[in-house]
Amino acid sequence: MKRRDFVKTAGGLGAVGALGAAFPAPAISQDRKEWRLQATWPRNAPLLWTGVEVIADHVAKASNGRLTIKLYGSGEIAPPFQTMDAVADGAVEMGHGYPSFWVGKIPALNFFAPVPFAVTTQEQNAWYRWGGGQELADKAYAEMGVKFFPGGNTSVQAAGWLNKEINSIGDFRGLKIRSGGLGSKVLSEVGATPVQIPLGEVPQALQSGAVDGADFVGPFNDMAFGLHKVAKFYYWPGWMEPCGVLDTFINLDAWNSLSDDLKEIVKGGCTVANAIVVDEFVAKNGQALKTMVEEHDVQIRMLNDETLTELGRVSNDVVQAAASADALSREVYDSLMSFRKMVLPYTNLTELAFMQARKLDFPYGA
Repeated sequence: MKRRDFVKTAGGLGAVGALGAAFPAPAISQDRKEWRLQATWPRNAPLLWTGVEVIADHVAKASNGRLTIKLYGSGEIAPPFQTMDAVADGAVEMGHGYPSFWVGKIPALNFFAPVPFAVTTQEQNAWYRWGGGQELADKAYAEMGVKFFPGGNTSVQAAGWLNKEINSIGDFRGLKIRSGGLGSKVLSEVGATPVQIPLGEVPQALQSGAVDGADFVGPFNDMAFGLHKVAKFYYWPGWMEPCGVLDTFINLDAWNSLSDDLKEIVKGGCTVANAIVVDEFVAKNGQALKTMVEEHDVQIRMLNDETLTELGRVSNDVVQAAASADALSREVYDSLMSFRKMVLPYTNLTELAFMQARKLDFPYGA
């Protein structure tokens, strides 16, 4: 599949081409290169922008300036959801986003995005590095003309904000909920209506009743957008999105043009970003949750076991259907679930058992 095939519309191709001309490729002198990276996030978006800054800083310093990366926020060169097209077509060398954004191009990306009830962030990272996930991601992303690296992770996300209580699976029926990915298909199967609207429009939509609920990321980002001011209940656990890798993708021709040492430097920058971003999410989400509860009286609610059991049953059907989309989807699904089956007993014996033993206020106090 050719990379240019992924620029879906003539208008999109024209826009990317025109923007590429408006931002001419940097000159190469004395073996020095300057690349451009556009994120799908706005410049300086809380937590989400951290990864690209870490990558650019690491690459510049580790290469002693032989490769530098100039950063652009969403829409500064190409529209946010045409970022993949811009990178694949060579208008920019790098992009940063979220696998769910590109599922319409490659259905197998559903299994690099969050899969309901599947794996934790730590398990997902282990799968990428030790379970064949990186190789499969390279295979899938190569069909779009790009090289893939994990470039951050949101950690477990919330089940969402709602203005109505959920006491049983039937309470989802008729609710309009901003959501995406495989989780939104599960919500649809249990009677809710998934709605796709930009996050900036969510507060007003919740206030007006245009939507009954919304999911985004976690406490820090959610509070930054004011969701705690327009929704009554903050539901957990994050069954829909137990992890959330942020994808760094590089034009294949640009990637292949690098010397071996520069490839290792770029890879190292992405590895560092992947670790730093998840650490920042955990630290700042912890503080934000404390602020929400203590200063804004946010009502934290947990979905009960019966509701979660039914959501799990429906999730299995939805995920199995997604795995049947094509041969690559099945290959990635089989790899992820095989790794999950192998690692789950260990995770239950270690992380889960420890969490159950460590009461919130024992033994050191909250």
